[in-house]
Amino acid sequence: MDFSRSDFPQGFQFAAATSSYQIEGHKFGGAGKTQWDTFAATPGNVVRAENGDTACDHYHRMEEDLDLMQALGLDAYRFSTSWARVLPEGRGTPNPEGLDFYDRLVDGLLARGLNPMATLYHWELPVALADLGGWRNPEIAHWFADFTAVIMGRIGDRVYSVAPINEPWCVGWLSHFMGHHAPGLRDIRATAHAMHHVLTAHGRAIEVMRGLGVKNLGAVCNFEYVHPVDHSPEAAKAAHLYDGYYNRFFLGGLFKGAYPDDVMEGLGPHMPRGWEDDFDLIGQRLDWCGLNYYTCKRIAPVDGAWPAHQEVDGPLPKTQMGWEIYPQGLHHFLTWVHETYTKGLPLYVTENGMANPDTVNVPDQARIEYLNAHMAAAQKAMAEGVPLKGYTFWSLMDNYEWALGYEKRFGLIHVDFDTLKRTPKASYHALAAALKR
Repeated sequence: MDFSRSDFPQGFQFAAATSSYQIEGHKFGGAGKTQWDTFAATPGNVVRAENGDTACDHYHRMEEDLDLMQALGLDAYRFSTSWARVLPEGRGTPNPEGLDFYDRLVDGLLARGLNPMATLYHWELPVALADLGGWRNPEIAHWFADFTAVIMGRIGDRVYSVAPINEPWCVGWLSHFMGHHAPGLRDIRATAHAMHHVLTAHGRAIEVMRGLGVKNLGAVCNFEYVHPVDHSPEAAKAAHLYDGYYNRFFLGGLFKGAYPDDVMEGLGPHMPRGWEDDFDLIGQRLDWCGLNYYTCKRIAPVDGAWPAHQEVDGPLPKTQMGWEIYPQGLHHFLTWVHETYTKGLPLYVTENGMANPDTVNVPDQARIEYLNAHMAAAQKAMAEGVPLKGYTFWSLMDNYEWALGYEKRFGLIHVDFDTLKRTPKASYHALAAALKR
């Protein structure tokens, strides 16, 4: 790696991340069914209909995985809690095995000198709540608040930080407008409701955690840098709208008490009743903001219904996901979020990494180069005054990549999905050396 720990301020948090459904093994420990179980069981939704039943079996291999984190030299670990593991029906009686699992995880992290960075929800909605409309139902803010009280009542006294919901764009737009993630809808009304309710649920969760005395609460949004396909006014308008519903919508709700006008031209007629009155709830005080960043997109206008644009292929080198490698976008978002929305609030890179077609014992040099370039972009932003306090690598290990099954490998650690053997990659060893310097 081109960087070392000494290049960053004292207390800067180097972390790696995973999420519950992607690694734990959801068939273990009394967890209830999630919308991802049913989505994956529907032909055509997921590569080879693969699911998270076993995943990386982190449920049984936690100690080994924690030891690998410690050996890497991390300061923190960003994990998510599974709603359906804690509350198998989404509401009602908690699952003691689920609560015990997260208890052991937090204690195991602390015993190894690692700060637990919790995310309450990373897309695995209990199927019983999906049956009631899921994120389309305004009651989900209250259901989520109750889940928050249960899990944070158990581990909230020992976590370093908490964010309620990972990547609200994926919960709202990707899952309800594009249909690529569970529940797999393509409905503009469902989208408008989900995108608003994910923020009201965020606000209720923050309220609950403040009441419990949980400290260091934030929000995590994902970002994509947008290039218009050409220099035409039509392309510029299309790209601005993409930027609106991807990058500006959720920040607007969280920090400005308003949604972008260009986005509301399309979503406004479909919003839930009384949505304008919810911004006091949505805009709860936060202690930090997290940015997930991977790539840029090229947007072209098309004839047709709103939003009347499409993605087109770009010229830059790409990851295994087909995503262009554009580290300048990370610098842009760190400076833009700081200057436009958060104004001095501590920022964290809460996800950054790349998928690569890795095999055991073949050096993943491309990942090392990717991380070097993005770390340099972050350092440039810090030199310009951005209060960046930590950097989280996605992902600790190869895992279940949602609709793409087990094909795309983001991990610093290789996982053989037949034997579940873990093998640290060259990027893991390079990062370990950098963190020791």
